[in-house]
Parts: sequence; C-alpha cells; structure tokens
Amino acid sequence: MSRVGEKIKNVRESNSMSQKQLAKKLGVSEGFINEVESGKKIINQNLIDRISKILGKDINDITMSFEEEVFKESKNESSNYTKKSKSRDTNDVWNDAFGSVLKNVPIYGYDLKSKIGTKKMPIINNKIEGYSQDRVVYIEIADDDMIGFRMAKGDIAFGVTTHEVENNSICLVECKGERCIRQIKKLDSNKVLLISNRQSLRTETVEIRNLSVLVKFNRVEIKL
Repeated sequence: MSRVGEKIKNVRESNSMSQKQLAKKLGVSEGFINEVESGKKIINQNLIDRISKILGKDINDITMSFEEEVFKESKNESSNYTKKSKSRDTNDVWNDAFGSVLKNVPIYGYDLKSKIGTKKMPIINNKIEGYSQDRVVYIEIADDDMIGFRMAKGDIAFGVTTHEVENNSICLVECKGERCIRQIKKLDSNKVLLISNRQSLRTETVEIRNLSVLVKFNRVEIKL
C-alpha cells in the first residue's frame, strides 16, 4: 500500500465512508478507489485535492509529489522486471500512471469505422469535455468543402455522436447516400439548409426525414 493510498483509506474510514460512497462523489468506479488505496494506481495532484475536499482533511501532508510516486513505482517495477528480462519501457509506466485520467479518443474517417489514430483527452468527473466517454470522437476532414469555416482537408474536428438536428450546428451528416460535413440551418419543422463554403457559399435544401446527423462538432484542430 502506498503512503497516499494508506492515508486516503484511514481518513475515509474515520469518516465512516465506504469506497463506493467516495467513488460516487469523485465520479469514478469503486474498483478505482480500491486500486488507489492498495497502491496499484497512482493519482495526480488534482485528484488528491478533490479527495481532500470530500473527506474534509488535507492528505497532502504526508504525500510525495506525483512525479516522485511515479519514479518510485517505476523504479521498483523495473528492478523486479530486470530479473527476468530488460527493464520496462518508461512509456508504459507513464501510460499506467495516466491511464485512469486520460482516454485515447479515436480519430475516424467519415465512415466512422476506419480508425486513423487516437488522441489523448483528460477525463473529468468520468466525462470528456462534459460528454460521455463513449460518445466523443475526432473526425479527419477529407476535403475543402468547409474551408470557408476554417475546416481544411487534413484537419481533425472534435465532436460528439448525435442524431439531433440542431440549428446552426456544423455536423457530419449523411444525405442521399453520401457523407459530408455541413452547417445545418433549420427552415421549418420539415426542412433544413445544408451549407458548405469551398470558395463561395453553397446551400442545398433537404427534408429532415432524408437527413441523418452523425456527429456534431465543437471545434477543429488545424493541421500545420
């Protein structure tokens, strides 16, 4: 058991709080708390501060810094591992340390099946930027149809999967058997304008029933 985990367990039990109750207040699983208290997981300063606030007692007084904990764990694991083979890759140690607070968000093409890569995003209150972890994605822009909206081929756009037709939103949509990125402008309860801007503004009127919204975008990350 690590010093951090032991302190959390002692303070939690002195407050007559179960691991499940603490986990619920933090927005994590009960298993995560168990692994922290047993020393199997390392938590960062932000989580230490949140736990201190929930438990009503500062647990920083006996803890080492996050970097020191990672170094200690990696040193011990490396020492044990070298008895069998080469030392453990340092990247694996950091991946373990951050695994509970970061998630690899997939980067897809328009088909939402071909995974091009991943991008690490922080998990806060069990969500990523306020959305469920299983709904967030990145989409690689395939053309310059939205260059007027500063979305160029090769850029990646962060968004959330949805089927809601939201006015003035920029979305990955499917219409007439093709997928593309367009701004949606509602005309009435039955029709919308699909807006693109390659060199000039172009619009197309479609019936909502013939339109499928797949991903609503929040921002674009420009490829330099």
